[in-house]
Amino acid sequence: MNLGTVAPKGAPPGEEAPPGEEGGAPAAPPASGGGGGLLKSSAIMAAGTMVSRLTGFVRSAMIVAALGASALGDSYQLAITLPTMIYVLTVGGGLNSVFVPQLVRAMKEDGDGGEAYANRLLTLVAVILGTLAVASVFAAPVLVRLMSVKLADNPAANEVTITFVRYCLPSIFFMGIHVVMGQILNARGRFGAMMWTPVLNNVVIIATISMFLWVYGTADTSDLTVSTIPPEGARLLGVGTLLGLVVQALAMIPYLRAAGFRIRPRFDWRGHGLGKAAKLAKWTILFVLANQAGVLVVSQLSTWAGTTAAQSGHSGTGYIAYSNAQLIWNMPQAIITVSVMAALLPRLSRSAADGDSGAVRDDISQGLRNSAVAIVPIAFGFLALGIPMCTMIYGSAGVDAARSMGYMLMAFGLGLIPFSVQYVVLRAFYAYEDTRTPFFNTVIVAAVNAAASALCFLLLPSRWAVVGMAASYGLAYIIGVGIAWRRLSHRLGGDLDGRHVVRTYTRLAGASVPAALAAGAAAWGITHALGSGTLGSIAALLGGGIVLGAVFVLAAKRMRIEEMTAMLGMVRARIGR
Repeated sequence: MNLGTVAPKGAPPGEEAPPGEEGGAPAAPPASGGGGGLLKSSAIMAAGTMVSRLTGFVRSAMIVAALGASALGDSYQLAITLPTMIYVLTVGGGLNSVFVPQLVRAMKEDGDGGEAYANRLLTLVAVILGTLAVASVFAAPVLVRLMSVKLADNPAANEVTITFVRYCLPSIFFMGIHVVMGQILNARGRFGAMMWTPVLNNVVIIATISMFLWVYGTADTSDLTVSTIPPEGARLLGVGTLLGLVVQALAMIPYLRAAGFRIRPRFDWRGHGLGKAAKLAKWTILFVLANQAGVLVVSQLSTWAGTTAAQSGHSGTGYIAYSNAQLIWNMPQAIITVSVMAALLPRLSRSAADGDSGAVRDDISQGLRNSAVAIVPIAFGFLALGIPMCTMIYGSAGVDAARSMGYMLMAFGLGLIPFSVQYVVLRAFYAYEDTRTPFFNTVIVAAVNAAASALCFLLLPSRWAVVGMAASYGLAYIIGVGIAWRRLSHRLGGDLDGRHVVRTYTRLAGASVPAALAAGAAAWGITHALGSGTLGSIAALLGGGIVLGAVFVLAAKRMRIEEMTAMLGMVRARIGR
């Protein structure tokens, strides 16, 4: 997780090039309009998320260029991760998963269209997170040790990390405000703002890193370390990072006004349904707590392994490398699966509230199959093209460090499929206002992830330990999907349209295997001819990507995968316009 992505981990950290509306508030078609409406809404949101993630890549690549992939980079990465973790642990999980159904219900049942309920929620979140942000700033030294004993035991690294953390922690408040405003708009069928405003955050941080590079140069030329970075440099990075979240949150206000919503603080919290929502959110908070416990294990072990590997001359094998590889890996989830389910969730919630289990089943099946058309080939693509992708984006940290990140991306690779499936399946439980079942499911996932990561740390050489941790992430979600699927099937009377879903995924995997093999061969040939530098990496990624797409589409058309046909038809219709 990072400050540009405020969704929970099971939803990373999940963020239309819609036509502009009056007032600048883009709107998406209602999600209730059937499959075509869902695809259009999802495509619109996916465009905004794609721009956000692409600018996020630019940002992360510049951070690696400025700070390197060693202790200084780990210190900053920890600082931008910690506020997100605290936010998600306290309020974020409930906001992202519980309050959309509640806001939809308030819009339907309340005479004011749910405006008073939304203002009460916004006020309550502001009070809670404002208090929490202040308390966290004072507790920064304890929080740094909780995240990484290895950094905390190094006096210079500890001092720099605490400085970064104290600048970044107030962003907890602005994350919450941004998400509540976004959920209010989502409940009103306006999905654009929440997808596009993170771009502003990335632009501000990119400008900040550009100033840092202009003053100090790249990590290779400046030789900055945790011992030599000047206070002014740390201050520049910290203030710029916080300012990005401030701009992102404030940019939501014009969208709310254009939607007819007026922000008015409301402190009359009792007796208006917030207690019920808080009770539902209790299990979601425990859900996130279990998930983040696994993240804490990985942050501790990866910083330890990365420091040990760096002492042996192997850079790019620690926490910042793991986070950057995961950032790339998580992009399809945020662009595709999250966008599909954000458009689908209001309709799913209405079907669950009406007791229509058949409609819930159909929506979940549609969400799984629509997202799989892109998720499955991309997962295989990471396996085939992970190394040129990372050497292109993070080559400024050195080819060896970037290649190490590429191995991590390959290890994450196929885990994207169960990760995406789990996200979709859990939305059904949230639609039924059942937050207890996802909690127990996540306890198992987090336990498997933590245990497997610990085994990798203990059994693998330090250079490869974090690569093993990346593979452990996907393994944990394979187990989680099996458990969640059985529980949801029981909830819906034993019918989850399983044959249809499995057939689609099997065919997509069948089309992806030859595509990945051909793409990997093409990328290897290009890299062998042009080298692993920037030019060679770009050429290998472009060539391999074209081969991957072409072979996959041809194979999928031969297999007559109906979801693929529908998506290609939509694309052709858009281009035809």
